[in-house]
Amino acid sequence: MSYGALAARIDMPRAIRAVGHANGSNPISVVLPCHRLIGADGSLVKYGGGLERKRWLLRHEGVEV
Repeated sequence: MSYGALAARIDMPRAIRAVGHANGSNPISVVLPCHRLIGADGSLVKYGGGLERKRWLLRHEGVEV
């Protein structure tokens, strides 16, 4: 799911940056997996643990990246 899609899902389609900020501030990423958010074009973008870890987590979950 992209940041924009998540913003739209919470009925705040213009709050893409706020969604990104909230995602980046997530202190419980094991419970609320913030690594699942991707860029609007499908690219891997920002992750506190680094993009390689994000890629590994997504692949571990069976997602093609």
